Amino acid sequence: MDFASIRVITADVARLADFYERATGVDATWANEDFAEVRTPTATLAIGSTRTVALFAAGSAEPGANRSVIIEFEVGDVEGVHAKLAGAEVVQEPTTMPWGNRSLLVRDPDGNLVNFFRRARPAAPSPAL
Repeated sequence: MDFASIRVITADVARLADFYERATGVDATWANEDFAEVRTPTATLAIGSTRTVALFAAGSAEPGANRSVIIEFEVGDVEGVHAKLAGAEVVQEPTTMPWGNRSLLVRDPDGNLVNFFRRARPAAPSPAL
């Protein structure tokens, strides 16, 4: 089994796709006006219109209702992403976490929590004595 993607349901696919394109620098691939994907080398974020929900199970997904999932992107420059997303709701400014990762927490236009982080750099080896 392979993990394929995370799908976010929204009432405005174009608005959400634009946010993730700006954040990642990756152009969305569009199947039609109701479905787009932002594909990175390691993961895919699918963005589906509310109209697609009925194809699975009517009423099973509601845009903007998530309060338990964090969408995460590993980036090389947390501050650079922060600058690209001027105007986005910032939950936590770029911060170095206790485990060493540099992290920026924002909400996308639908209110989903998104973490853009850079992994902790390995400590430099101690000089031999």
